[in-house]
Amino acid sequence: MKKKIIIAIVIILVLCLAGFLVYWELSHGNRRLVDTKNRFDRAILRLPNDEVVEGKVSSWLDYPDSDAVMVTIAGKTYMTHYENVCLIDD
Repeated sequence: MKKKIIIAIVIILVLCLAGFLVYWELSHGNRRLVDTKNRFDRAILRLPNDEVVEGKVSSWLDYPDSDAVMVTIAGKTYMTHYENVCLIDD
């Protein structure tokens, strides 16, 4: 009887963990609980004056529940909408 209770508890815990992982994936966009690949080498940005900036990405950051992205190229940080940026992995 004790063995059945332990098995039931383990099954419930596994189901809860699976539900949490599905929730995390759906609610955090491109962020993953364990992310193995989320680096970009280059970016192309379109500025409001239609100037195009291209270069090596020092860092980038996006925000949950937002379409904004902050990209640093050659020491200059740009905050823009995802519509205006192309992140490239070489």
